[in-house]
Amino acid sequence: MRFFNLINRSNLKGDILGGVTAAIVSLPLALAFGVASGAGAEAGLYGAIIIGFFAATFGGTPTLISEPTGPMTVIMAAVVTSMMAKYPDQGLAMAFTVVMIAGITQIVFGVLRLGKYITLMPYSVISGFMSGIGCILIILQLAPALGAPSPSGGVTAAFMAFPQTLASINWIEASMALGTLALIFFTPRRIKHWVPPQLIALLAISVISVYFFNNADIKRIGEINVSLPSLVVPTFTVAQFQTMVLDGIVLGMLGCIDSMLTSVIADNLTRSEHKSDKELIGQGMGNLFSGLFGGLPGAGATMGTVVNIQTGAKTALSGLVRVSVLIVAIFGASELISVIPIAVLAGIAIKVGIDILDWSFIKRAHKVSKQTSVIMYAVLLLTVFVDLVIAVGIGVFIANIITIEKLSASQAKNIKAISDVDGRLPLNYEQRKLLNLAKGEILYFYLSGTMIFGVSKALSRQLSSLGDHAVVIIDLSDVSFLDDTIALTIENLVKDAKSLNKHILMLVNKKESKDKLMRMGFEDLLCDADFMADRTQALILANQRLKADKAFAADI
Repeated sequence: MRFFNLINRSNLKGDILGGVTAAIVSLPLALAFGVASGAGAEAGLYGAIIIGFFAATFGGTPTLISEPTGPMTVIMAAVVTSMMAKYPDQGLAMAFTVVMIAGITQIVFGVLRLGKYITLMPYSVISGFMSGIGCILIILQLAPALGAPSPSGGVTAAFMAFPQTLASINWIEASMALGTLALIFFTPRRIKHWVPPQLIALLAISVISVYFFNNADIKRIGEINVSLPSLVVPTFTVAQFQTMVLDGIVLGMLGCIDSMLTSVIADNLTRSEHKSDKELIGQGMGNLFSGLFGGLPGAGATMGTVVNIQTGAKTALSGLVRVSVLIVAIFGASELISVIPIAVLAGIAIKVGIDILDWSFIKRAHKVSKQTSVIMYAVLLLTVFVDLVIAVGIGVFIANIITIEKLSASQAKNIKAISDVDGRLPLNYEQRKLLNLAKGEILYFYLSGTMIFGVSKALSRQLSSLGDHAVVIIDLSDVSFLDDTIALTIENLVKDAKSLNKHILMLVNKKESKDKLMRMGFEDLLCDADFMADRTQALILANQRLKADKAFAADI
């Protein structure tokens, strides 16, 4: 039933053309990412098919094309490298288990309806780590592009081995990589409209390598295993599983961000709205089964999605057509695929890395603000040379601190503590008259807007002005959000005022704010009569208590 729901006969032609075109774009990228990950070309192909099928069938963005992507491949390459180094016998199987864990993570996020929160992080952080991933992909592909042995150990090892890489250049393979990049960059736009330049480069350079350099020492993909993928069932210890879970969560989170950003792009192109949680479940199922059958992890792919939509696709049927075309191409052209030079795939991967770099933001980050620029470049460098999780964590922390500081400085202006009306309070004529009638013995605290914890210092400074005032009115009528820290600061004010035998009146007309104060124990500090919802009544009661105090003092 689900399959038939994907079919829209009124747009059948557009969906078929979109799927076929997306498959043509996917094939060279799947091969390139498979080789770049260290898991092999088959892993890239399996990932493109399995993730594409499940995301199209169960996802929440009809025109989204899901497959192995540059960011996911970079993380997968690091996982494969580390697992194989530590556990040579079962490292690759453990890496695919990490992919399964990533899928489970995405499914959990979808079930918990967290899709809309995935991309709620500062753009400077997103830009920094995406650009950092682009840099990693470029750096790691330099050695295979030059025909030199690929150093193991990640980016740092690649940098350390760069002099040796230059000394080991295979000029034939280097020329093929340069030729690949030249074709991708300089193919005329009118030709790009019909045929992806990556496919042109893949076919042209591969044919040249076979006819002119068949006897040369050129690294090629080699024989492709076109049999059905077998189940990957690794064995591991508890300690190993803990490491795998952490890597899986990181991979899953990156896939969530990658997919959600691409879904937003699809929405803009189709003037529609995707279902975030449903999309995460579809992506999670795709990654779960991809890892189970030895495929790469994947996410929503921007290039394939844009091509799919621009060719006329409107429904998820286009994704299934793409999967079908890939299956036919792989099983029917495995011998042709085997002769593709690794340098060509490296050139394609380098172009993907260049595209991942957020050039538009890099060019103008310094114009936006110095703080934004520093965060973006810091996250970029930490992503490349330290760790993606650390980079994002530090970036989000610093960006949020800066945002809170700016917001707090702005909101501090909404805290006013005065005893005589000076025009800064939202009081009507009668209320102003009542406040002036007290002759400075009523201290009126007025708070408005969003009261977050960053404002607590400014509030504490205002609260230090209790002085000789006999009655304190705390007006929360215009507070849209009351933070726990602010509530505790107000509690301290009430306690201090009580210890000085001052009267306290709380003006609260929002149920959420009053409920929070009650949960924090304000009912033990104040009686029901001290809570009011009307400014005029509060000022009348304040004056009455002043008169009562004076009358009591006179009797004594």
